[in-house]
Amino acid sequence: MTVMAEREAQPRVEQMQVEEFEAIASSSPETVTLEFLDGRIGVKKVPDGNHDEIIQWLQERCMQHRPDVWLYGERGLVVEAYRKGRARPDGVLAPKRHFIGHGEWSDADGVLMTVEVTSYDRDTDSRDRTEKPTAYASVGIPVYLLIDRDSCTVTVHSGPEEGRYRDTHTVSFGERVELPDPVGLALETDAFKEFVR
Repeated sequence: MTVMAEREAQPRVEQMQVEEFEAIASSSPETVTLEFLDGRIGVKKVPDGNHDEIIQWLQERCMQHRPDVWLYGERGLVVEAYRKGRARPDGVLAPKRHFIGHGEWSDADGVLMTVEVTSYDRDTDSRDRTEKPTAYASVGIPVYLLIDRDSCTVTVHSGPEEGRYRDTHTVSFGERVELPDPVGLALETDAFKEFVR
């Protein structure tokens, strides 16, 4: 049997429908956070204290420099226009009161930035560094900020175009990083050194 014939003989695996995912996610225990990216369910690790401190630090900076916006934690977003993905970024920067009246999952219109802080697990590499930039760019989120505790770096993705971010800029913890418009603020990342295990 040829390789092509063997491939054709294998049963095709149907991808889960987004409605099926939402039913599973809504009945999952509070100790588990589920996401649906690239047609697959992913379990998002429960954050540790250092992870939470990074988000709080960032929230404080946003409030000081951009009082017109809030950094929402774990806000469910509809991402990946083609596959109808669902993600819960560690932070979602949007105008104040932007999500009033929204259900568990909101579309990304009006979102200025998503934030992810890496966890210490193998899934982070694929999800936070590859799948999420693609998902967030595909729905036009202007800025994706990745705070990577493994490599002690901060990466700013910006300029979404055709499902990819055109610009990527990485600095080491301790360096200043500019978050481009529509976020429009600079971060001194020295504080992140304290939150590495």
